[in-house]
Amino acid sequence: MHGVQLIDSGLLEALVERARHSPRLRSNHNFHRDASDNPHRFLNALTRGTYCCPHRHLDPPKAESFVALRGEVVVFLFDDSGKLTEQHVLGRSGLFGIDIAPGLWHSVAALSDTAVCFEVKPGPYQVANDKQFASFAPREGAPEAAAYLSELLSSVRA
Repeated sequence: MHGVQLIDSGLLEALVERARHSPRLRSNHNFHRDASDNPHRFLNALTRGTYCCPHRHLDPPKAESFVALRGEVVVFLFDDSGKLTEQHVLGRSGLFGIDIAPGLWHSVAALSDTAVCFEVKPGPYQVANDKQFASFAPREGAPEAAAYLSELLSSVRA
């Protein structure tokens, strides 16, 4: 049917395969037409080792929701000084999703070899103000990013 996109195992497998071959070790599949749409709805495939620099959506304020469809994903929340305040493992122990209020520092990481989340956040997307990256954490691609991610992951309860 026109105007319908199905979320099935074939789509998830193709997306995971793209993530495996991506330099960032993750890949998105957008359901929204373009950056101006509101809301943005997409799948985010993550592979173990991908690093998402802690960030927040403050100006303009945007909430963000994650629902784990496959695998385990940890969501880290931080205070303004960079102290880890909460962590939630999606896809484990009956927890499947999280909704994060605007302005909260957060990051996500795959705990399983691969994971796929369905994400929703308000549009439009504008690269200049979509997210504010944390000054307390290394940026993606920085030499110290892998060690920082490893430290975060070491805090996850088994």
